[in-house]
Amino acid sequence: HISPFYHALTMALDGWILALCRVKIHVTGLEKVPTDTEYLFVSNHRSNFDPMVQWWALRRWRLAFVSKPSNMRKFVIGPFVRRCCFLPIDRENARNALTTINAAADLIRAHECSFAIYPEGTRSKSGKLLPWHAGSLKIAQKANVPIVICSLVNSRAILRNMFRKHTEVWLDVLDVIPAEELAGKTTIEVGERVHAVMEAGVVRREQAQGLR
Repeated sequence: HISPFYHALTMALDGWILALCRVKIHVTGLEKVPTDTEYLFVSNHRSNFDPMVQWWALRRWRLAFVSKPSNMRKFVIGPFVRRCCFLPIDRENARNALTTINAAADLIRAHECSFAIYPEGTRSKSGKLLPWHAGSLKIAQKANVPIVICSLVNSRAILRNMFRKHTEVWLDVLDVIPAEELAGKTTIEVGERVHAVMEAGVVRREQAQGLR
């Protein structure tokens, strides 16, 4: 279960760090996020700050992340996020990855929290979407919940601007795929749909802000 104490403390630290780093978050499409069910949140990944930005912007919902195992072992951070139901996933070990997928689906079905994943598996340094690990999308199918598709733009600039000037990042909730539309689909089919929506959203936002 999520520890209320650790969740509140970690959320406060998250907000404090973002404020200290002078991050200004612009959020659009928040009204699309379901309020009557848990969901699987899917986003592109460009910076170590991405989970912090998204966790803070979506603090109205109880959201946990599926992350690489090394993050769970980090000093201070690891014990905190584990008590917030963050789960490690070893993408190089199919059996261990399936265990994590099943655990996330179980927590969603138990109404403990929603989950967030980065199908790219690692941060994109080029800014373009990397090849996907579509298997993690099975979480939504196993838990019978919708997929919330998001794009995050300009988070890579946070580290570069830190303590010197503020950084504007854009978090756009692009679309929601209802649970019933996921039934009977392969993860490849679902992944292609999510990828197309996300890629278009990233390009549109970067063009609008003069970043492309």
